[in-house]
Amino acid sequence: MTVVETMEHLGAPLHRVRIERDGQEFALIPGGAVTLGFDLNAWQPSPAQAADYAESLGQGFGCGSDLRAHLAHVLSPRRSVTLATVLMAVEDEDLTEPPADMPAVLAARGLRMPSSDEWEHGCGAGTDTLFRWGNDCPLDRIPHGDRTGPHQQLSGFGLRIAHDTYRTELTSDVTAAHGGDGGESVCGGYGSMLAWLPLATANRNPSMAEFAYGPDGEGLCEDFSTRPVLTL
Repeated sequence: MTVVETMEHLGAPLHRVRIERDGQEFALIPGGAVTLGFDLNAWQPSPAQAADYAESLGQGFGCGSDLRAHLAHVLSPRRSVTLATVLMAVEDEDLTEPPADMPAVLAARGLRMPSSDEWEHGCGAGTDTLFRWGNDCPLDRIPHGDRTGPHQQLSGFGLRIAHDTYRTELTSDVTAAHGGDGGESVCGGYGSMLAWLPLATANRNPSMAEFAYGPDGEGLCEDFSTRPVLTL
């Protein structure tokens, strides 16, 4: 089954295409020359964002002297890449084997793990903001358990992605983890801004990737997921 929807995205019509394959729904992710990453030089935190991060920093959380320094540590830089057009699963799926074994598991189904660039493109769909919906996030609450927040919207290409910080998606890049932090920021009481940041489009969460692929992550494959891709 193929479904085509036309919607407005970034001020222009966008055709969302969804295809069902073996009972799993995929979205068409157009390729070509795309710009990914986040341009910190063109961004300023709001006073509320800066204050929220400063409060978290005072409690021992964060990895930079201010929010900009923290983001420089976790976000991928602005860059231009060329990607192929692919079909990407609308929903991520839990790993059934350790991360190193998942390429073979998916290959048996004619699928593969996405690259980090493909994941970021699928999530952001051409946006250049911190989150796929904009630069702001509701600082009066955390995303987990919030059923009405902007993170519940589908991405521009129709993916249900970066919507739950307890979901941590892995790609073919062993240095990156996307879309969540396994609930670390929520359970740890890191503060609102740090609780939303795992959902940032360009967040590659290097410390979570190190955990997932390191000895501490052994035997915890069910706590991670991936988003299968079908190469066209």
